Amino acid sequence: MDAGEQTYGALKKGFYGLRATLLVLAFMALLRIRTPEQLQGQPPGELGVLLGLDRAPEVKTLRRKLWELTTRQQATTFSRQLAERWVRENADTVGLLYVDGHVRPYHGTAHTVPKGYVTRRRLCMPATTDVWVNAQDAQPVFVVTAPANDALLAMLRREILPEVRRLVGARRVTLAFDREGYSPKFFREVHEQGFDVMTYRKGHYPAWPTEEFQTVTGTVDGREVTYTLAERTVELLKGFSMREIRRLCANGHQTAILTTRQDLAVEVAAYRMFERWTQENFFRYMRQHFALDALVTYAVEPADPERTVPNPQRKALAKALARSHAALKALEQRYGVQALANAAGPRPTRRGGKSATADLADLGQRIRAHHAERQALKAQLTALPKRVPVKEVVAEAEIVKLAPEAKHLTDTIKMVAYRAETALARALGPHYARTEDEGRALIREMLLSDADVVPHPEQQRLVVRLHSLANPRSNAALAKLCDTLNALEVVYPGTNLKMVYEAPRVA
Repeated sequence: MDAGEQTYGALKKGFYGLRATLLVLAFMALLRIRTPEQLQGQPPGELGVLLGLDRAPEVKTLRRKLWELTTRQQATTFSRQLAERWVRENADTVGLLYVDGHVRPYHGTAHTVPKGYVTRRRLCMPATTDVWVNAQDAQPVFVVTAPANDALLAMLRREILPEVRRLVGARRVTLAFDREGYSPKFFREVHEQGFDVMTYRKGHYPAWPTEEFQTVTGTVDGREVTYTLAERTVELLKGFSMREIRRLCANGHQTAILTTRQDLAVEVAAYRMFERWTQENFFRYMRQHFALDALVTYAVEPADPERTVPNPQRKALAKALARSHAALKALEQRYGVQALANAAGPRPTRRGGKSATADLADLGQRIRAHHAERQALKAQLTALPKRVPVKEVVAEAEIVKLAPEAKHLTDTIKMVAYRAETALARALGPHYARTEDEGRALIREMLLSDADVVPHPEQQRLVVRLHSLANPRSNAALAKLCDTLNALEVVYPGTNLKMVYEAPRVA
């Protein structure tokens, strides 16, 4: 609440103020209410109790409040204030940051927006790319929207590195990302700026002898890990070397990791890189449970018409050149087969010899024509610029992009909700044996369960009596979680009432 009030101040006079608006958006995320329209299926009176009011806002009201917040263009400031707080409170988890892009498809038809490649669908479709930065425990730190689906390298240089430096100060931070960010020149550049990098090696590389690999066992973050590893120092650029670590898999495949970190034990470096999948798991969980891909609004805003995009004419010429090359190869194959058959076969008759010679002459003429066609296509392709302004490509359509403000604001609130759920799951860990597998599911069950909210203003207490869950084991875990929350002595926002949780009695 403090970050929201410092950023937005107050809303226009009305029954629902800033605190109620931000709280209802956070409760919607925790209760898996995907869009404001889904509030129509929820009891407004019961949701209102959570806000300390007689009812929750209706769809129109919430949309109006969200629009008011959006017009102030303060979502980035709001997100930055929260990120600063998270970094201060968890400084040990931001020594290594995972960076990856998440592509959000656009299914509307009213506007023409830039296309991006959606990996999980294996399709190139209208989309917006968000670049997320997560701590090494997979907690989100901040997110930025890439204009026109810019590549990861461009976003790292322009947005990610300056923001990370602002958040962590002068300390050295390691950035881990996938092969999309592979660039030896970039590695040297950021190393000189005080950053370390960790990524997979891109392209074809020869296998190392299996004799170099050794089985290494260690404990990282409380987990026992065992890898078959080898390492070398490789020079990627003149005067710039990196540490290459390879893992030998059971099928003989060698996975190569490159890093500028020289201080990490080999098994720790491998573990940190392989744990990049926690960010992929974060994206999947956020899509399924927090509606990460849902559009808050279909509003658009003008985009830069001078922004350059790949020249579509080059793509058409490249396809024509490939077709011509394939046809040429087929003709050359036919010519060679026929010439070999004539040379190796019996002496043909005069009529047969003339026919075979005519066929070879015809094939030769067609081959020369395809050669000429290929040279002409190559010349045209070379003459065309690789990138052109977008206004030349979509001259008849308005050049727009999806308005990012509302999405950035709601994504920030979803980040808060995810971190809150994670904190509850971690508090549950010591009291529930299957927390790693079932912890989040149990927390969701607790959040969706019924409860009685009873204020005691004379005692400055707000009692929350939770109803029974499905089984005694869950109730026992809930009782322990209530003890943990009560020890924090949390005060309900905007009041002096200390929240007290009462768990159901365990038989």
